[in-house]
Amino acid sequence: MKLKYILKSIVLGTVIFSSTSCSDFLDEKALDFKSDTNSYSTVSDFDKSLVYMYAKVRDEFYSGGEQPVSDYIFGCDLVWDGQIQGAQRFNDYLNTCNPSNDYLLVHWRNLYRLIGECNTVLNRLASSGAGDADRIRIEATARFFRGFAYRSLVYLYGGVPLELQEVRSPKTDYVRASKEDVLKAIVEDLKFASENLPAIDAVKDGYVSDLAAYHLLSEVYLASGEYQKAYDAASKVIDSPSMALMTERFGSLKNDEGDVYYDLFRSNNQNRAGGNTEAIWVIQYETGVEGGHNDVTNVYGSGYKLERLMAPLVRDLKIDGESVSPFLWPYSTFQSGGRGVGWGIPTIYFSNTIWETSDWNDMRNSNYNVHRKFYCDNPKSKFYGQILDTENPPAGVTVPCREWYAYSTKCTTPGQHPANLLSNASGLLTGNAGFTYTDQYVMRLAETYLLRAEASFGLGNAELAAEDINVIRSRANAKPCSAAEVDIDYILDERMRELGIEEKRRLTLGRLGQVYRRTVQVAKNPLVRNMAEHHNLWPIPYSEIERNKDAVLEQNPGY
Repeated sequence: MKLKYILKSIVLGTVIFSSTSCSDFLDEKALDFKSDTNSYSTVSDFDKSLVYMYAKVRDEFYSGGEQPVSDYIFGCDLVWDGQIQGAQRFNDYLNTCNPSNDYLLVHWRNLYRLIGECNTVLNRLASSGAGDADRIRIEATARFFRGFAYRSLVYLYGGVPLELQEVRSPKTDYVRASKEDVLKAIVEDLKFASENLPAIDAVKDGYVSDLAAYHLLSEVYLASGEYQKAYDAASKVIDSPSMALMTERFGSLKNDEGDVYYDLFRSNNQNRAGGNTEAIWVIQYETGVEGGHNDVTNVYGSGYKLERLMAPLVRDLKIDGESVSPFLWPYSTFQSGGRGVGWGIPTIYFSNTIWETSDWNDMRNSNYNVHRKFYCDNPKSKFYGQILDTENPPAGVTVPCREWYAYSTKCTTPGQHPANLLSNASGLLTGNAGFTYTDQYVMRLAETYLLRAEASFGLGNAELAAEDINVIRSRANAKPCSAAEVDIDYILDERMRELGIEEKRRLTLGRLGQVYRRTVQVAKNPLVRNMAEHHNLWPIPYSEIERNKDAVLEQNPGY
């Protein structure tokens, strides 16, 4: 009897199977985990993807090892490499920019991964269950990040493959779009973002807003030569009642010695929640918190390594035959600069010339902001208790050198390093220090003024350009500039004075086609070798050209 029922079951199963197509039967459906088929359906799914976009930006420009500092700041008019080794830090352009060595491949892939995530979100959003308000917010954010990524690619490489759709299978027939077409696509994305992202006062710290999009849109209009539109977009930010330059002491060290420019870069002072009305978009860090990307257990871990690369290695400075340095290292003080290793040595143009030709007494050049006068704090040194000045170094010491130079204090947090990085109560740091333990500006209002000044200059109105430049010079108690002084070099010099190692200098110079001229002819960077005009652009990685087997992905000229 039992066998009869078993046979009936087998026959019934066979009939059911035969009436169902093989493709339906073999179609796997993920029921208890996220997959390509069941993701991107709820608002929560899309918000998680947006968090990934923020993380990719932080990795590319701030937390991806030493390359975010090296590749966006070194080898330009700002700094040179204090320890030559390999392809890092742009001391030899023939090596660093060799298309076959894949050193720069990480940036190409990071930016296209960000674009791929944006395209997936945008393509799947229409069929999701998101309501109208969430759909607009998500689309505006994804289009902001897509525009942000393509903006970096076009400044670094020129015209690049332009992909605005989700790619769900291998594609090997990419061709380069023109620079003009890429810029047009960026503008369309940023126009939508600027008109649809939430207001800056409606977003939490770290999130992009309408004003972040207008700021970036102004910059991209400058790259397109659309100066009136660039001016108008910058004005949206500058004229906002929510925005104002910080002109009074504020924040965590406001009662200590210093000035308001110094305050901008102290711990916990970057965000609007802390009263900073100058901040437009700030990358967030949480020290010692999982996912916060400021490691306190390993200096080679995650975090922004600005301090490590940009502060001098004073430990190795020996004067007048002494066996010890006059400065304790590593130490949470101005004298040490934290735990720097002295790789980012400023050009004389950056450390001196831009102040000598403008105003040496500019607040941004004060000893709080460009540290030149060092107190000798090592009791074992005969110089103990003295002040040594990089502008008048002792006999036998060449400045700048890896061991000693005037450094930008933005890179470090004197007296504010995390407590668990201190080996004792006196402030001596452990070997795990070396990051910059503050949140990081991507955009702030002072730069918006300089973008608008550049737009005015492009429109032929140097008077109006000088007015905007003098807004930020006034905050710094610096002598005002005249309209006759304003040209593109003056604007780039003012960006150095105001933004210094804070900005991604290579993007600014790349946007203007000025990487070579400013590095070699203006700043005369002393340790940049084998640089030529074609290095205004990076090479397309040869590995990407090679795998694109069904079309020609053209290399940049000169490579």
